[in-house]
Amino acid sequence: MSIAHPLLHAGGMFMGEISPILSQNLDWAKTRFEKCDDILTRQVYLDNGKKEGLLVYVEVAVSNLMLEEHVIGLSDIQPLSTYEEAQAAMLAGNAILFLQGDSTVYKISSKGYPGLGVSKAESEKVMRGSKEGFTESEKLNVALIRKRLRDPRMKVQEQTVGTRSHTMTALVYMEDLIYPNLLDTIRERMDAYEIDGILDSGMLEQLTEKHWLSPFPQFQTTERPDRAASAVLEGRVVLVTDHSPTVLIFPSDYNSFFQTSDDWYSRFEIASFARMLRFFAAILAMSFPAIYVAMTTWHTSLLPTNLILSMAEARQGVPFPSLGEVLLMEISFELIREAGIRLPGPIGNTIGIVGGLIIGQSAVAANVISPIVVIVVAFTALCSFAIPNEEFASAFRLLKYGCIFMGAWLGLYGVLFSYLWVLIHLSHLNSFGIPYLMPYVASDMNGYEDERDSLFRFPFRMLRQRPVFARRDARIKLRKKD
Repeated sequence: MSIAHPLLHAGGMFMGEISPILSQNLDWAKTRFEKCDDILTRQVYLDNGKKEGLLVYVEVAVSNLMLEEHVIGLSDIQPLSTYEEAQAAMLAGNAILFLQGDSTVYKISSKGYPGLGVSKAESEKVMRGSKEGFTESEKLNVALIRKRLRDPRMKVQEQTVGTRSHTMTALVYMEDLIYPNLLDTIRERMDAYEIDGILDSGMLEQLTEKHWLSPFPQFQTTERPDRAASAVLEGRVVLVTDHSPTVLIFPSDYNSFFQTSDDWYSRFEIASFARMLRFFAAILAMSFPAIYVAMTTWHTSLLPTNLILSMAEARQGVPFPSLGEVLLMEISFELIREAGIRLPGPIGNTIGIVGGLIIGQSAVAANVISPIVVIVVAFTALCSFAIPNEEFASAFRLLKYGCIFMGAWLGLYGVLFSYLWVLIHLSHLNSFGIPYLMPYVASDMNGYEDERDSLFRFPFRMLRQRPVFARRDARIKLRKKD
């Protein structure tokens, strides 16, 4: 069964041929692009004021300089005869010009949307897909999303926050997919505080989180426009903040933080394998040092004899217990990580690699720590880097220290208790009404369809429904044509 044309979902108004009456064309623009604050209309006068016209265009995609040059000279234009063609041309990044008494609309070509030169995503690198990243301009970031979703049902609602900074923010969403009360909830949270200035999306995130004491983020962050566009298609809302190259996505769940753009651009076998690695890495990032401390302190009898003898020989002359060794190396690694971030790019990378090698080797040579602790800490760091979302990975980095102390105090029972505490905590979290552990709990909310895109990713042709974030009557996203 074929999918209906997008224009039919708005009631079928203003379809077909262009009206020669300019006021009707203005009504068409206002109706089709209602609440689209990034789509502008502008009245112009040609032929020394004798001819009245109306320009409709996407802000940023069409510059004022282009309008001055091309509207006056009417060069590089193409006539169009229907509203459907006019809408497609305008959403592609061109300006369209209606003239009074003329039943033809004119497409005025422009440079279009911002291209690859805008920026490059640094923290979310992928093997396939776009290399574009968000910039520090709210207008440009919205345009990068609009570039990928050329549908008038994608709405953009702008709002200023900060009594002194007057920072522009934009809520980007698909009108027919989101739950109506979702926007009201986020607006209530944004208006709940009065603050001098919002300088980055991270400040808004902290003010609008419901479970603000939890180390786990309730907003998903991304620097990739294609990831933001994908979230909008799932029925989620993207919050764009001026001066910030990172946008916020909500609602979110535990599963979404392990997903990357490559998961949908690659075959399902490799995508599923990569996701299993990330889930396993998250568990080890939190508990691998604690397991080492617990085993060497309380449960040496569970280890193979050869391994015990090897570890005992490696620890000869080491003045610290296992807990002290692990804490010393973990804190040293955090200092190296922090120093690498603050220093300029090439130097920072060098400090991270060379500093880790020198400190680890020197500590082992001086009998301050044992070689196996260096392996444990390095492997734990690799596991934390395997988690795609930095804020989500930071939660496991913090919980790691609590888990280490529990392992030193109660052994493996303390590690298991840490697992239980984290699981209970996660089960109490929700993100704008969505259970945080979806689809591993309450999976019947979407007929168990979300399980097809969780730990394992089913073949793309089997992912026919949107996640639970979308409205119940708008879950179908893929169907086979008759």
